[in-house]
Amino acid sequence: MSYQTEAMTSQPQMTVTSYTVSHWSSDVCDCCEDCGICLCGAFIPCILGCKVAQDNGDSCCLPFLPGAMIALRTSIRDKYRINGSVCDDWVIMTCCGLCGLCQMAREQKARG
Repeated sequence: MSYQTEAMTSQPQMTVTSYTVSHWSSDVCDCCEDCGICLCGAFIPCILGCKVAQDNGDSCCLPFLPGAMIALRTSIRDKYRINGSVCDDWVIMTCCGLCGLCQMAREQKARG
């Protein structure tokens, strides 16, 4: 068995990466904040869903898959580091899906 003959003079270093958690730029019920998004979400939500998916880097067909809008909302939340959970996303998209879709579109527009 060998022993270390030299004394250690420094501790191993660890890098910690931190990031800021933010919030949605508008509330889920602020649908009339942007009239264009509001009208598109109310009368042609499939087109708005395709635009939101494409702006997020996903396929235009994504909004037509079951449960995909919940995954899209979670993806947008993660991309912009917005506070929340998958459970929150499920509740919003299940109970008031069109308002949630409009909120995602407003967020993408606000963040560029």
